[in-house]
Amino acid sequence: MDLKELQKLAEKELQIHLADLRKKVREFRFSIANSQLKNVRTMRQAKKEIAQTLTELNKRRLAKEPSVEAKKEE
Repeated sequence: MDLKELQKLAEKELQIHLADLRKKVREFRFSIANSQLKNVRTMRQAKKEIAQTLTELNKRRLAKEPSVEAKKEE
């Protein structure tokens, strides 16, 4: 999934997408251990997509929280 597509998803959809990706990575690990997976790049791509999803979720979480400067003024 592209980064722009991730930005369009709702927060619940991002959480579901993240859970699916983590499940895939776990399955890839078992496949690699059993020498069933020939293209290990798919695991790398899944990890990259997990990082992008987490970044988007954190960006949204920080946008909801009041800034640190506003807390200092109080």
